[in-house]
Amino acid sequence: MESQTTILVVMLIYISLLMLWGIFQGRSVKTSDDYAIAGRSLPGWVAALSERATGESSWALLGLPGAAYAMGLTEIWTAVGCVAGIVTAWWLLAWRLRHKADEVNATTFTSFIAKSHPESARWIRIVSSSSIVFFFFFYVGAQFLGGGKTLNVLFDINPKLGLLITAMVIIPYTIYGGFKSVVYTDVVQALVMIIALIAGPIVGIIYIAETPGLYAHSIGSALHMAGPSFTSLTGAASGFSLGVVIVGGFSWFFGYLGGQPQLSTRFMAIRDAKQAKRARNVGVLWTLIAYLGALSIGWIGIAIFGPEGTATALTDREFVMPKVLLEIFPPAIAALLITGAVAAMISTADSLLILSSTELSENLLKPSSKKLSSLGTGKNLLFSRIITALLAVVALALAYYTGDQTYIFTLVSYVWAGIGGTFSVVILLTLFWKRYHGKTVVVTIVYGILFTIIWINTGMEEKIITSRIMTFATTLVVAVLATLIFKRGKEG
Repeated sequence: MESQTTILVVMLIYISLLMLWGIFQGRSVKTSDDYAIAGRSLPGWVAALSERATGESSWALLGLPGAAYAMGLTEIWTAVGCVAGIVTAWWLLAWRLRHKADEVNATTFTSFIAKSHPESARWIRIVSSSSIVFFFFFYVGAQFLGGGKTLNVLFDINPKLGLLITAMVIIPYTIYGGFKSVVYTDVVQALVMIIALIAGPIVGIIYIAETPGLYAHSIGSALHMAGPSFTSLTGAASGFSLGVVIVGGFSWFFGYLGGQPQLSTRFMAIRDAKQAKRARNVGVLWTLIAYLGALSIGWIGIAIFGPEGTATALTDREFVMPKVLLEIFPPAIAALLITGAVAAMISTADSLLILSSTELSENLLKPSSKKLSSLGTGKNLLFSRIITALLAVVALALAYYTGDQTYIFTLVSYVWAGIGGTFSVVILLTLFWKRYHGKTVVVTIVYGILFTIIWINTGMEEKIITSRIMTFATTLVVAVLATLIFKRGKEG
């Protein structure tokens, strides 16, 4: 009871300061452009830390360690795919997106695509924003679910109550300050997260080596004792199954190639080219450290609790990160580091909310209504805040009523395919192929979204191969063929 009180006090102080910081940053938000993209004036290091905190949501601090705990070394392929995608995005795409967004004066992800292909701008806005808002309901729900799971581990409260508490932390400052509040709270969260992912593995390795009575006393022996599938990079698979394992893990790579709107808007908001280079260096270094730490925590969990199926194993694999930190640290330190997991959920949920809000208001509602499009500055900002609040309520309801038996890893995987795989194709061809045009952008988006939904709902995800690679590959083929077949339309 005493340790729970300590943890609660630490977390309440952290969360309270975080909310105040977000509200403080939101005071300078005066226009809808400030609300949507912080006036495109972010310093590089701020954009990088915000992008990383947003990208590494509850799936990376709960989902990825949980998968490493359940699968062993096989999950290295997921980490390799993600790291390769992140590094590629920062080196190849970030500065190009920033430059192009400035050139076309885009304030949202969809407006960037639409203004780059003005001949089909109206239909691009409709299909793009509709797809993003639909899929991101599930993504926001995954973050609320992650908060519920973490608070359940810490205080043994009902996970549904936990997700309600998580939502109540996120929603107020997000509604008030928009993108700027979100970005500057992300900076704090990214720092806490990286400390947790450095300190956790270091102390954990020492702890399992010196503590008697554990399942194993090193990561290597834990994996060996768990079975041959845990020590194999391929999960002991061979032949076609071997290829499926490797491709399935690496397939996360494709979602990072500009196709995640919440990450691409960070690139778009960087102040200038010089700051973009600084952002790249910070983002790449953070990523390399974070992924090694996340995997290590999962493997340390095997050494402490034993693999799934043993008497002392965790009841939910995605409890491994908070459980390990509570085991190896004093309550006060554990609370501060576990706040890193909560921070990850907050940093992604608030980003997704503000992105969905601006997509819905700026690209669907305002263009369809003369009254809304002619709102003054103050009313325009108020309207954006109302839309953010409504979307938050819908996402919360979705998580509350569907989240009991759902893994965060699975929810995020589906979004990574539908949005990441589809829009990565759109962004890559927009930036690198002049022949690509508006009509085929619409075809690309519609095909990619429909393919993902059909592929998953017909069971092909489990029977054949993940939609994360199939969506990207088939959508790329369709986009190229459509570009060669259809003629470019007239602008306007």
